[in-house]
Amino acid sequence: MYAERASRLTGAVVWTNSPAGTGVRPVLPDGCMDLLWSEGRLLVAGPDTRPYAPEGPARSWAGVRFFPGTAPALLGVPAHELRDLRVELADLWPAARVRRLCDRIAAAPDPASALEDVALDRAAEAGPPDPVLRRLVECLGEGRSVSVTAAELGLGERRLHRRCLTAFGYGPKTLARILRLQRALALARSGTPYAETAVRAGYADQPHLAREVRQLAGMPLGELLASDG
Repeated sequence: MYAERASRLTGAVVWTNSPAGTGVRPVLPDGCMDLLWSEGRLLVAGPDTRPYAPEGPARSWAGVRFFPGTAPALLGVPAHELRDLRVELADLWPAARVRRLCDRIAAAPDPASALEDVALDRAAEAGPPDPVLRRLVECLGEGRSVSVTAAELGLGERRLHRRCLTAFGYGPKTLARILRLQRALALARSGTPYAETAVRAGYADQPHLAREVRQLAGMPLGELLASDG
């Protein structure tokens, strides 16, 4: 069973997942990175550009999903180095520090809250997130073009691309596609007809929506919605 709640860390989400049965749903690109806890291990989920299918038997997870663009400053590693990867936190931070954190989370009555505390502690050390990156996500999330967004932020497109690679793991056009996919999924899941979903999410037409869902989610929209059930 999957459950989530808003985190005390601004813009982040704390989630838990205890799968029932043998089916494992793929994780879809969403512009975010996650700090993960499972079976005594701390891991980092990098930014996805394609659906990620967990390997091995189903197991329980807890996670903190950071607001898009904020995790690299907390983790101390550019997002593009973790694109489409799941890595041990000990590969990024000193092993002794990670062992102490693992012991702390394992001893906690609620591992998800303990994991959230780790994220909050690190955020306090790192300082406030870059407001330009948040505004970038807001603009692209509203469906504005990359060129219009770059102009509003006062950034040249090359500089914007470099900043996006560091913060999101890919360029602004890919980020815009992923955020558009998330808009479309939210509309379709609310019962909006596919043709209307395509228009409101910013696609040229319904076939364009269908192609993008297949490319980014790995399956047709109808199959994806059915798997939600």
